[in-house]
Amino acid sequence: MEGPTEASAPVQAAYSYCEAVTGRQARNFAYGIRLLPTDKRQAMSALYAFSRRVDDIGDGELAPEAKRNRLDSTRDVLERIRRDAVQEDDTDPVAVALADAARRFPLPLTGLDELIDGVLMDVRGETYETWDDLKVYCRCVAGAIGRLSLGVFGTQPGARGAERAAEYADTLGLALQLTNILRDVREDAANGRTYLPADDLAKFGCSAGFHTATPPPGSDFAGLVHFEVRRARTLFAEGYRLLPMLDRRSGACVAAMAGIYRRLLDRIERDPEAVLRGRVSLPGHEKAYVAVRGLSGLDARHITRQTLRGRV
Repeated sequence: MEGPTEASAPVQAAYSYCEAVTGRQARNFAYGIRLLPTDKRQAMSALYAFSRRVDDIGDGELAPEAKRNRLDSTRDVLERIRRDAVQEDDTDPVAVALADAARRFPLPLTGLDELIDGVLMDVRGETYETWDDLKVYCRCVAGAIGRLSLGVFGTQPGARGAERAAEYADTLGLALQLTNILRDVREDAANGRTYLPADDLAKFGCSAGFHTATPPPGSDFAGLVHFEVRRARTLFAEGYRLLPMLDRRSGACVAAMAGIYRRLLDRIERDPEAVLRGRVSLPGHEKAYVAVRGLSGLDARHITRQTLRGRV
């Protein structure tokens, strides 16, 4: 595999653009991938920049038909990458970087098609009756990214259970996405979107939605949040089985990103109504602490021991 220093100036510039997008728009993600060696960090930035483009189309102000057309055009870019038809002097830096990453790593690019499919579900305004329904969406927009990331990380030679690595990466993506959904319930409601399963909302008296800084009258909002937190923790526990299969720096990256979201989950659990008052986040110093622990391998080793003992 070629080292990153062998890449041409236009390709390096394309990666620099993607890293700037990642640092500006995905601080949680950026804290994790900074633990990777250069070639893997660049590839992850290219994946993020493409994914950000897809998400921005879905979240933008265009009419639904215009969004569908833009997403079709983005899918065309993917097809060009698959055909190795993107030249290094292409005017689209994200396409240049992602094409180079796809040459260096075994990326399952169909995962980005799944991401586009998931955003199309948003464009159509789909809602989800059950957790099984929501899982389909989460696997498109987050599980697929987990599998793509695994293409960059790879597994260690002879790693026990490596045949299930993609499944665990997918599940960890679901855990992160469910955490995002809990964090963003008020923001999503303001944008006319409801992701939590209708069955769960009805069970806890929250079918009226989340349009104010207080829970729906008569609801058990804390009960709903704690129920979803337990579900997310179960997904994290399953997804963490991936860690023993990764090399030290890739494991540190995953442990750092997951650690940030686990701490977000802890905050949400302690004060469920905080998600109705504004976006719950971690201060920079706490993210930095998680990143340092990730780089040291402390979290990865701890999680691996707990996972192997079935205690996560």
